[in-house]
Amino acid sequence: MCSHMKITKKQARQFMLAHQKIMPAQKLQGKEGILEYIRHVGCIQFDPLNVVGYNPYLVLQSRIKNFKSEYLQELLYSDRKLLDRWDKNMSIYALEDWPYFSRYREKAYRRHGGESNSISKILPEVRDALEQNGPLSSIDLKFDTIVDWSWAPTRAARAALESMYFWGELIIHHKVGTRKVYDFAEKYLPFELLSMPDPNITIGQYFEGSSISTIGLNLIIVSLLLFFLLRNKGFEKEKRNYWVLGTSGFVIMLFSFTRIYLFGIVDKSIQAKNYLLATILSFTIANPYPLFPYLAYGLFASIIGLMIYKKRKNLIKKIFIPIGLFFLIYGLAGCMNFPKTISKADYFWYFKTHLELGIFILVIIFFLLTFEFRIKKIINMPFIKWFSRISLTIYLFETLLSEIFGKILNYLKPAWNQTINGCLIFGASNIVIWILILWIWQKNNFKFSLEYWWVKIFHKLGKKSTKMDFPTKL
Repeated sequence: MCSHMKITKKQARQFMLAHQKIMPAQKLQGKEGILEYIRHVGCIQFDPLNVVGYNPYLVLQSRIKNFKSEYLQELLYSDRKLLDRWDKNMSIYALEDWPYFSRYREKAYRRHGGESNSISKILPEVRDALEQNGPLSSIDLKFDTIVDWSWAPTRAARAALESMYFWGELIIHHKVGTRKVYDFAEKYLPFELLSMPDPNITIGQYFEGSSISTIGLNLIIVSLLLFFLLRNKGFEKEKRNYWVLGTSGFVIMLFSFTRIYLFGIVDKSIQAKNYLLATILSFTIANPYPLFPYLAYGLFASIIGLMIYKKRKNLIKKIFIPIGLFFLIYGLAGCMNFPKTISKADYFWYFKTHLELGIFILVIIFFLLTFEFRIKKIINMPFIKWFSRISLTIYLFETLLSEIFGKILNYLKPAWNQTINGCLIFGASNIVIWILILWIWQKNNFKFSLEYWWVKIFHKLGKKSTKMDFPTKL
């Protein structure tokens, strides 16, 4: 049962005055006091109307001891610790709150940034003028065509600058009275801040899933299917097992294009608050790595695993080289005929998954035929065996390590990830870091890895495993 607190009207008034930093009177001082107050209340309105004084000055002079308007101007346009931007109306808020308004900026771009918009044709010239001449206001640009605008028709120059400002490409460099002078945001705001995603999670993000959830579901579904196929001497019914697993894999792959047409149901189910359906669909079609088609990867891998166990080298060559080539050619042909996208529910994605499966199968077959079925050791690379022994642990922790490494690089060299060379160096460095980690860890036989605990638990249950008994040196 909830308890209730009773307060008097006087206490309520005192609380509101204290929260608004009006009482005790003018306890805050200087620019630090202004920052503290704005961070405390979130923002203050920046109304351009001046009846008895501008709104931000009236708000601050009643709370900041010996307040001077220069303090606010310096915080906004010199120190860049505050921003003069949109928050339901024109407002002033702390610089670090920039990421929280990404949806406002995206909405503004959708509204004003389209090619059909009346200002779209002059945007390249506006950008050129800013690059060549530096900070500009609308009176510095000679685009005098009148266009429809938020409050009333206005000059195209003003509409273009304000649009770029609303979607975050520009910030206010300074003001001359109430006239805004703009410049590119990237010149004054840190790259790390500009590239930060919106910290607030939307309801739709809860249903996006991840590659880890797909791997988990693959393990569960494939394990259950193999359990039913292999029990009661089903292990000996090789032909049946290969047909069931292979046919299932082909059907899932070839008909996974249905995701393109079912994808919209996810948003509709979320809007209708049918979260059970949304959850089911998130694993099967909405996830960037949906079960359909990625379950097929597990099914084909299971066939290869069964054939390896049975030492069916010739059967692997006879069956999986053609299958791998089929998916490779089918996927490549499709990808060449559709615009390139990333993880969108479209036909490029559909054919890309087939191309990936073809490469996946052919690479596995190559290494099997080159190394697994040959007694002679062609290479001697211990770190390959280290990776194979605790691959799941590496997979789960690689993202965390990459994020930490990426943060360090952002601090040392901002925008490193905007070039191909930077990304290649980042990837190679990650491999080197993991080799060093594994080199140290293997001296302790990978103790406390996920595989270590997995084997330990199954030993307790009476299920023996030799996974962690492999020698650490070849």
